[in-house]
Amino acid sequence: MTFTTKVKEEITKNEVDKIASLVELSSFLRYSANITKNKISLTLENASVARRIYKDIKNNFGINIKIIIRIQKRFRVKRIYILEVEEKVEEVLETLNLYKHGRKTLPEEYFLETREDKISYLRGAFLASGTINNPATSGYHLEFNAPTQKEAEVVKSLLKEFQIESKILKRKTHYMIYVKSSEMISDVLRMFDASSSFFEFEDIRIYRDHKNMVNRLNNCEIANQEKILKSGMKQLEDIQYLKDNDLLPLLDESVREAVRYREMYPETSLAELAEIISSETGHKIGKSGVNHYFIKVKKMVERNKNKDSK
Repeated sequence: MTFTTKVKEEITKNEVDKIASLVELSSFLRYSANITKNKISLTLENASVARRIYKDIKNNFGINIKIIIRIQKRFRVKRIYILEVEEKVEEVLETLNLYKHGRKTLPEEYFLETREDKISYLRGAFLASGTINNPATSGYHLEFNAPTQKEAEVVKSLLKEFQIESKILKRKTHYMIYVKSSEMISDVLRMFDASSSFFEFEDIRIYRDHKNMVNRLNNCEIANQEKILKSGMKQLEDIQYLKDNDLLPLLDESVREAVRYREMYPETSLAELAEIISSETGHKIGKSGVNHYFIKVKKMVERNKNKDSK
């Protein structure tokens, strides 16, 4: 079972009042139904969604609905549910604000005044055409599909009213409205009262965020360690140069002391080297002091190399 199927099954188990049911049904038909003057046809793959729509049409209009079940064996075996409405078609379409005076209404002609109406419209659109990627196996992605740009913009606008940012992408035969933010996808699940799916999504999101943070910290630590090793190796090269050219005696005793400890502890950071020197010699020194000593070493090496090149 896909994560999308889980979410839709959970949504369809929640009871809603008559007004919410009509708004949801209107949105569902707008985003997925094949509508003609004498017939409304729906092709569905999700059994729980098919039951929900059948129940909503039956309860609100008291009409008979033809049900056809087909078995599709392409790639994998699955059931296809076809619902056909041929009674009171004009009444259904006008009641649901899909047709007025024999013409299809535009999305902006909807009057979604309350928060509940807007959520019901979005819920219907999601049940009709929405998907959510499994957060455990892929990136965060929620999408709706709309047949026209205007209908896509209605979804985008409604999502924005709930502080959910989305984008519209044109496909060959439809428009896709998608959300990438994991926090906003969580907000959509909560808005649809899909509590179990919400908590599952959040558990996976928190785990992935923690794992990513640990990986970033590890990468940062590795990078810092590589930097420390590279710096230590360069200091050892400078020390060896001074030894080879009998220049060490020209350094102050405190600098020569730092040089000796660097040779004994080649892989330590400057801060760690300062602690070791302070502990073992009793001469208090900090990271900046040790760094200053090695700057002197570096400058002596550079001065001598410059003399040799002239």
